[in-house]
Order: sequence, then structure tokens, then C-alpha cells
Amino acid sequence: MTASSLRIGTRASDLALTQSGHVGAAVVEGTGHEVELVHVSTHGDRDRISPLAQIGGTGVFVTAVRQALLDGEVDVVVHSWKDLPTAPLDEITLVCTPEREDPRDALCARDGMTLAQLPAGARVGTGSPRRGAQLLRARPDLEVVGIRGNVETRLNRALGKDADLHAVVLAASGLRRVGREAVISELLPVEVMLPAPAQGALAVEATTAALAQAPWFAARLEAVDDAATRAAVTAERSLLRALEAGCSAPVAAYAVLEPGTDPAAAQVLRLRALAIRPDGTHVVEGEARVDLDLAADALSGPGSIPVELGQELAADLLSRGAGEILAEVRA
Repeated sequence: MTASSLRIGTRASDLALTQSGHVGAAVVEGTGHEVELVHVSTHGDRDRISPLAQIGGTGVFVTAVRQALLDGEVDVVVHSWKDLPTAPLDEITLVCTPEREDPRDALCARDGMTLAQLPAGARVGTGSPRRGAQLLRARPDLEVVGIRGNVETRLNRALGKDADLHAVVLAASGLRRVGREAVISELLPVEVMLPAPAQGALAVEATTAALAQAPWFAARLEAVDDAATRAAVTAERSLLRALEAGCSAPVAAYAVLEPGTDPAAAQVLRLRALAIRPDGTHVVEGEARVDLDLAADALSGPGSIPVELGQELAADLLSRGAGEILAEVRA
């Protein structure tokens, strides 16, 4: 870390740069420091054609960025949290979880059509098995087409002059962050399209050495951290890890804090999740909830309430056949 600037390692896509820039600005606010965005090329960026599961699945967008952090080329890295492997790295600390953006999926369709208005047999693009399976669950008549690329590349498949699809589905959070929310024809309700674990959330990582070298840095990261986001996403990621499923698996999870029945009591952390066959014909779903005090309880780490909630719901799903669905996908 230089005396005047904070070096943030990031992928070079418009979305990644925007996310990293927003986080960097929040971290250095009021400190007199500046932000330097350091572009890092990942395997997922270089291969924009192959399905994610084929080129490595979980971690395909983060390994090179993390290595830049470990090599001392950057001081901190910003990820879309859903891209991170669930297993932690001893050398790296997840230090900050800014407030989550809208976690829902967005349908971007020709002529502003909603999912219900798409014609029979409509071609809908997505690179996510989770999205594709839930689309087919809601509309078995659709043709789901695998797509890759940055936000504009995917939007052009449905909205460009040479469009070959009726619609595409993207994360609402990414569209909002790059100022493209106007293309959303429908925000898909979580009852129809349960989000990916950690969708809409960002993860900020640093090394222990960097935190020790700059007390202002650690203090600002703590100030940017959002307790409700950390608790919710920790529960979702705990479930994903307990299911031994990666970010490209047809697994969805969404946690939210709700008021407790007693105004003086803790809030309730409610977690919903599902595992679904890629063709949408079989789904195992469920939910679990637990009281949680954001001010007093540990919100992440082994033994924390959110981690145990995720493990509890994962065990329930596995007992009802989720493991067989995921085994079919792996095979």
C-alpha cells in the first residue's frame, strides 16, 4: 500500500470496474487517500464461449485476482461474492461485505414482455443452470439457450439489431450497477426465480499483513461492512458449502432478516433454498429460520448462527433427495 493510494485488484469488465470503484470510494472516503484500480485478467474473462462448468466452474473468475493479492501487487480485491469458492484461504481474510444490491434475477425481453407474456417456444438465454432450470419449471415450453459474455454482449442477444433470442436473464444487481436497469422488463419474484447464493453481494478481501500495516484501512473496511448482508450471505454460502455444490450448480438460496414476533426480541433470519434438476422437472426445496441479534451474535465464521442455519437447511434438503439431483448434474 502506497502512502497516497489504495490499489484494488479487479477484473477489467465494466461491471467489475464499476463495483470495485464504488467500494474503493467508500473505503477511502474522508481519508485523503486515492484509489488505483489494477486490472487482472482471469480464465473466465479470456474464455467467453465455453460453459463455466467446463472451464473450471467455481473460482474461474477469482483465482488470478486472489493471486495478485497474495503476490503483493494489490492491497485489496473486490469480487462478486457468488463467484467465490466456498472454502476459505488461510492467507486471505474476507474483511468487508458492503450493503447488498437487489438479489433478484431480471428478465430483459423484446418489447418489454414479461415471463408470462413470452410466446410459446420462446428462446431465452442464460449461462446459469440454476436460472435455466427455474425458467423451465415455470415455463416448460421455453427453449433455454446457453450464453456467455459481458453484460452488453448478453443483452444484445435479445435486444440488439441482430438479436436471435426473445429474452435473456441477468442479475438485476449487475444491471443496476452499470446503469442499465431500464432494459429490465420484469424483476422475477423469488417465488419464481430464487437467486443464487450471495447474488447481489460483494466480497472484499485483504491479507492480514495489509490490515496490520494500515490501521486506517482496517477501520474504514469495518465502517463499510453491512451486518445484515454479512449474516444473510453467510447463511446462503454455508448451505452451498454443505451441499458440496459450486457456483455453477443448479442450487438457489436466499436469506433475509425479518422482524421477530416480539418487538424486543432478536430479528429472525429466514433462509430459503432449493436444488433443481437442470430440466426443471424435479426440485427439492425448503426453508429454515432462527433468531439473530445483529449487534450481539457472531455473523460469520465456524459456529456462528448463520453458518449453522445454512448447514441445518442443507441437511434437510439432502435428506429429501437434493444429493441425488446434484450427483446427476456432476455425472
